[in-house]
Amino acid sequence: MSPRVFLVDDQSAVLKALSRLLRAAGFEVAPFDSALAFLDSGESDGAGCLVLDLAMPDMDGMALQQALAARASLLPVIFLTGHGDIATGVQAMKSGAFDFLTKPVDDEQLIGAVVEAIERNRQRRDQRAQRGEIEARLASLTPREREVMHLLVEGKLNKQVAGELGTVEKTIKVHRAHVMAKMQVRSLTALVRLVDLVNPPAPGAR
Repeated sequence: MSPRVFLVDDQSAVLKALSRLLRAAGFEVAPFDSALAFLDSGESDGAGCLVLDLAMPDMDGMALQQALAARASLLPVIFLTGHGDIATGVQAMKSGAFDFLTKPVDDEQLIGAVVEAIERNRQRRDQRAQRGEIEARLASLTPREREVMHLLVEGKLNKQVAGELGTVEKTIKVHRAHVMAKMQVRSLTALVRLVDLVNPPAPGAR
């Protein structure tokens, strides 16, 4: 999926100018004249980034940002505004905005922010895909294999796991081998890393 810059601004002149600028810089651009039009497009989980006007009728930029957060969108948001102040910028950043730029925006500053935002999106999408693969492997484990895995990840030895589960060490070794094969790892350290990617340990744990 090729990354795109999704532009949302209710001022047609601004939309055209930004589209020309970003296309000249080599980006694929998808312009929208309202926040609702963007939401209705089904692109909230697209690859790329969102360059978003703050002050718009019907649904403003902050409302769109909140709607995207509710959908667990991975699109980084770059706000552009001619009406922003420090308080608004701080609120936007606290809500997860990638950047907050004021109009008229410096061309190089915008292009630089877009490059960084697209890279952030790529990293997030890769991480989500990786988590999905790990979760699929976890789903292939039997309930007993999952119990064994969690005890092993906690640092328990085969003998200790056997004692806790009321079985013999030989049986635990068989379960452990199945866990390692299904999770596609060769060491306990690698298994711990995979589990932590899906369920990060609490601060101070282990």
